[in-house]
Amino acid sequence: MIARGFRFKLDPTPEQDALLRQFAGVCRLVYNLALEQRATWGRKHRIGYVGQAAELTRLRAELDWIRAVYVSCQQQALRDLDQAFQNFFAGRASYLQPRKRGLNESFRFPGREVETKRLNAKWSAVRLPKLGWVKFRDTRPMQGTLKNATVSLDATGWHVSFAREIAHDARVPCPGRVGIDRGVATTLALSTGEMLRLPETLERIEVHKRKAQKVVARRKRGSNRRRRAQARVLRLQARQARIRRDFHHRVALDIARRFGVAVLEDLNTRGMTASARRTVGEPGRNVRQKAGLNRVILNASWHQFATILAYKMEERGGQVVTVPARFTSQTCAACDVVDARSRESQARFVCVSCGHTDHADINAAIVIKRRANSALLDVEGLHQRPYEASTGRDLTVSENPRPLGRGRC
Repeated sequence: MIARGFRFKLDPTPEQDALLRQFAGVCRLVYNLALEQRATWGRKHRIGYVGQAAELTRLRAELDWIRAVYVSCQQQALRDLDQAFQNFFAGRASYLQPRKRGLNESFRFPGREVETKRLNAKWSAVRLPKLGWVKFRDTRPMQGTLKNATVSLDATGWHVSFAREIAHDARVPCPGRVGIDRGVATTLALSTGEMLRLPETLERIEVHKRKAQKVVARRKRGSNRRRRAQARVLRLQARQARIRRDFHHRVALDIARRFGVAVLEDLNTRGMTASARRTVGEPGRNVRQKAGLNRVILNASWHQFATILAYKMEERGGQVVTVPARFTSQTCAACDVVDARSRESQARFVCVSCGHTDHADINAAIVIKRRANSALLDVEGLHQRPYEASTGRDLTVSENPRPLGRGRC
């Protein structure tokens, strides 16, 4: 069984829209109250989901406006909080912050309490407890068993996301493997020689977004004009996100159909996009240039692509593996010599040892591909990085590279 999500645009009536906002507001309140309780009393008392769910029952008995919202949605908010604390204590996430109005508004229903039906060729409806039947634009067929339904609000309106479990038949993966270099100037470079870039539409939208952000800065805080200007910025950001996600889905699907193993660098994106500003007493260097580089890296959404590629490879019996990223841009794909001088420019790679010439990103993709199936040889040459690189330390790939997906390669 594999888990998959299906997201659709809701078309609620004005009455349903008001109820949806009420549901989101109460669930946000329950989450924030439970978070404050844990922050205040959690160090001296053991507080978990069970205890807070019991207190929620007493709170619903006292306040009618909280009781008006379906109880399962509020319980799901408490479960989310409990899981978030588990992630924090396990070191997988930072400490929790209160949820804010208008930011990532959402609430969830268990799958057993939700029902869907087809209305016509374009529209379907979902029955949500205490909300009734709500229309949604049916853009693709759904499969599997419904586990839960999440209703969310963004700049483009309300959406419903169905989480489903789908029976997964074992497939024979396609032969061959491909190395993928994720970059800035070239979004994705494949070891086959293909170079893929994000659509130019994103740059045009970015120009409009910056103008819209300047308009927001000129508006008075708390005014309706400022809220309308902010809504325009959010709509442009949502459009960028959709274009970027569509690009990643299309590329990942094409790769999954052609190859059985996809090899990526194990990139520390959080460290690569850390701010260079530092402190007033010890200011950083090249702060503006670093901020611009950070925006470009985050715009490429490297992690989103890796996540999408992993599940698409898994569906087809393939696998995604990661290898160390160190010196992939300075290693020659022909003779394995590492030398910083070989990287003549952002795009040109000319090996100072054997004379091999290629596009720098394509050369790096080939190196990434080779690192997945064999340990790197000791290398010689000039290094701009720590000396131990010449001994091969920290460059050796483990015999079993860490998989991102659970494929069967």
